Amino acid sequence: MKTAAIVVVAAVDGAVVVVAIGANTSGAQAPTLHRTDLPNGLTVLSESVPGARSVAFGAWVRAATLHERPEQMGVSHLLEHMVFKGTRTRSAQQIALALETLGGSLDAYTEREHTSYQARVLDEHLPEAASVIGELIFEPLLRQADLALERKVILEEISMVDDTPDDIIFDVHNRAVWGDHPHGFPILGTRATVKALSVADLHDLHERAYHPGRLVVAASGRVEHDQLLDVLQSTGWSTRERGDMTPFPLDPVEAAGPHAEHVSRKDIAQTHIVLGGQSIAFGDSRRYAFALLDMLIGGGMSSRLFQKVREELGLAYSVQTFSSSYADTGAHGVYLASAPETAQEALDAVRDVLRDVAANGLSEADLAAGKRQLRGQLVLSMEGVSSRMYRAALTALYGEPYRSIDELKALVDAIDLEQVRDVAREFFDPDRQILVSLGPKAVR
Repeated sequence: MKTAAIVVVAAVDGAVVVVAIGANTSGAQAPTLHRTDLPNGLTVLSESVPGARSVAFGAWVRAATLHERPEQMGVSHLLEHMVFKGTRTRSAQQIALALETLGGSLDAYTEREHTSYQARVLDEHLPEAASVIGELIFEPLLRQADLALERKVILEEISMVDDTPDDIIFDVHNRAVWGDHPHGFPILGTRATVKALSVADLHDLHERAYHPGRLVVAASGRVEHDQLLDVLQSTGWSTRERGDMTPFPLDPVEAAGPHAEHVSRKDIAQTHIVLGGQSIAFGDSRRYAFALLDMLIGGGMSSRLFQKVREELGLAYSVQTFSSSYADTGAHGVYLASAPETAQEALDAVRDVLRDVAANGLSEADLAAGKRQLRGQLVLSMEGVSSRMYRAALTALYGEPYRSIDELKALVDAIDLEQVRDVAREFFDPDRQILVSLGPKAVR
């Protein structure tokens, strides 16, 4: 029998400490997420994973593409690159060697809402991981000479995307859905904006965003919460100045209505297609019904689109759904690529599948099968320490409740046919979606 969630809050040396967040489940060990909000504004979360011998450690900065002005598109991504060029005590080479020589890894990424830095190391090397990422975040040199070099690297990255049609098409789709809103900005920026960005722009963003008041730290694996707090103290995280915690202002989101756009490319062999639009925000109560439907339509080899478009008709090598959820909205769609002479037939087949689901929903048998598949995916996704670190961070970044595996499975089990029908009608009707294509021949 399940009992109510346990939340024990205490004040320790000025820090608000949530000792445990979780749910007791009879006969099983309850998951426990520890959280501490330090006096300087830093949010710290950890989950100990029994049997693990490694630790995933990450920091999320609450600033990214959504917070950029049009003329500064790509500044968040450029800053993410630049911090690796050198810090107060480490050169670029020393940063690269610091964890790799211990068998660990160090990585970073920029997305729409956050910029993140993560490491994966053996448990005894957690202090080294915290030290390296702490220096990247708080003490980058941001030198003019490094900017000249790294700007060329970013321009090469943009060229790489330009040479990859199945990357370009998603940028085209984002612009078609969001227009001039930052949701539609390319994360890399444009050639013009990257060339115009200066060291002053990087310093301005760093000063506004890279401080404890805008940071979330999460760790998962062989780690105890008190140990993590000690490591953050010894590596200087806990003593950094708080900084401004005022959220970056965001314009209201307005999505475009149904329409079609084509980008002509005669130099590629296929027509690349995305059919989609706006979808649900991260905290939407329909999230699990949406995930189930999205999975059954285009989430794998057993999906309806794969079976219809590839296996039955042989019109595409790859056809799949995709979705992203943000704090205030989301985006989703279907991607496929087909020869120009068969692209229209492939798109028509996709629309047939979507129309059927939008009009009829799912059968009881399909719903039951979808629940089994989604439950399995959720459980398997929680097997690794990195995925658990991400889940811990989401509780702070989005106010996401921390749920046990049993609670997640219960949410899936609660999905009913009416929820699925509502989601299908609102989000999967192809006549309400935006069509974008790229290649030698347009589709309609």
